[in-house]
Amino acid sequence: MTILIFKLLGGIGMFLMGIVLLSDGIKSFAGDALRTALLRFTGSPFKAFISGALITAIVQSSSATTVAVIGFVSAGLLTFPQSIGVVIGASFGTTSTGWIVSVLGLKVSIGFYALPLVGIGAFIKLLSRGRWKSFGLTLAGFGLIFLGIETLQDGMQGLSDFFNLAELPSTGVFNHIVIIVIGIAMTVVMQSSSAAIATILTALHTASINFEQAAYLVIGAAIGTTVTGVLASIGSEVSTKRTALSHVFFNVITGIIALTILPVFLWLIGWVQINMKLEPGATSLAAFHTFFIAVGVMVFLPFVNEFSLWIERLLPNKGPELTRHLNATVLNVPAVALESTRRSLSEIAYQMFNIIRGRLSCSVNYMSSFYLTELEHALERTQQFLAKIPPVTEDLPLSNFRLAQLHAIDHLMRLRTYLNLPSVLDKAVFFGNLQKEIALCCEILEISGKGLLGRITSDWIEILEKKSLELSEMQKLGRLAVLRQTAVGDIEPGMALNILDTMRWFNRVGYHAWRICNYLSGWENEEPFMSKKTDTNRKFDE
Repeated sequence: MTILIFKLLGGIGMFLMGIVLLSDGIKSFAGDALRTALLRFTGSPFKAFISGALITAIVQSSSATTVAVIGFVSAGLLTFPQSIGVVIGASFGTTSTGWIVSVLGLKVSIGFYALPLVGIGAFIKLLSRGRWKSFGLTLAGFGLIFLGIETLQDGMQGLSDFFNLAELPSTGVFNHIVIIVIGIAMTVVMQSSSAAIATILTALHTASINFEQAAYLVIGAAIGTTVTGVLASIGSEVSTKRTALSHVFFNVITGIIALTILPVFLWLIGWVQINMKLEPGATSLAAFHTFFIAVGVMVFLPFVNEFSLWIERLLPNKGPELTRHLNATVLNVPAVALESTRRSLSEIAYQMFNIIRGRLSCSVNYMSSFYLTELEHALERTQQFLAKIPPVTEDLPLSNFRLAQLHAIDHLMRLRTYLNLPSVLDKAVFFGNLQKEIALCCEILEISGKGLLGRITSDWIEILEKKSLELSEMQKLGRLAVLRQTAVGDIEPGMALNILDTMRWFNRVGYHAWRICNYLSGWENEEPFMSKKTDTNRKFDE
């Protein structure tokens, strides 16, 4: 009996380790390709579903897909309806495990031939460099999956001699509930629905359980896979809780659908068994798993937008609006984490630009009483979040992206000191005839705000640069004119100083707005924060 237990534990352990190595290896080997694919093909809920299903089938982990989705939603890269599409796709994609186990793992004894894959993968991991190390992990993980299935199969065959669940009563509502709870518990304990499904399929294949019991266990495993997400969402951001809740609703309702259609499916299996002499086995169970998840997809997918609105009403966002993109779950994915901080900094900058425009009365209906302390706290929290992102020294574009954000924070902190207008602005504008400077400064702030929100897409950074330089030239010419007027007695020396300070104020606001936008506008180039045309160290006191 001890040998059997060891085989069962070892088989489950090897299968789980194989899934982990395969998932981690593929994600590392593909680099940003999987993330890029997930983002590129999620324009509509249907595309999001396809992306979630394919990526989950590739990495063999719905949890990995769900965690990535949570990060993308937090960073603002995906909308919540799109994330629901991906989560539904992940639930459907995880059914591929059943087909791999039932068609390859159980029907074909390839455990012996999988041994070289583990060895070759380990050698590649130890001896190679770069991405090929990840390929070695993938190969070893793939081999471990089939070794685990074969070991688990051996253990199940021996276990049936001592304890045969198939002989226990499987009829009656109470017995069904008990079996479903066992399926849920298996997934929770193993922390993997794939491992639970593999164990159930193996038990069915070795006749340790009958088909009806296996079907109820699979339904329980499908429901149990949501428990991990629920536990992970406790104390987390609203976006994480919404994603976990949508996953729970989908899987629970799909489980209810499965319970409804199971008698029909069992009747169909019985008919096939009688008329075609086919025994219900692991392949039929894998088909049942795929079938009831597919029915759930057809029920939910057309109503994703309505479903997402309902979830959002159940869990409204009560946290700070400016830092809603900052979620600790994405810190281990620097590209996503940096995009989160970029979006937060962009929204902070947008608020600052609107405050200054509103206080300059540039025909902007904006409440300038926006809490400055909230802006300061948001900027401070974003800076702290940026500091927690792991360094990415081997990735030059990401390193430059990070450095660009540090520059943007520096300019935002400087712009913060200009949110209060000069106390002598009205007099300086009147005596210095600074209406053009006001109009140009407001235009720069308007373009900056719209550009950061993506409402302007064509050459807006170049336009900002030109207008900022134009404002600088206006200051130079205006300064000479004011000094001449002061020399001939047309302007009093005290008023002249006030006018010059106000001109300098306009120039600095325009400059900081341009530089902030330049640093936050994107990171497609290796050095997006560098300007090749203009000296960024502009002198203001000339």
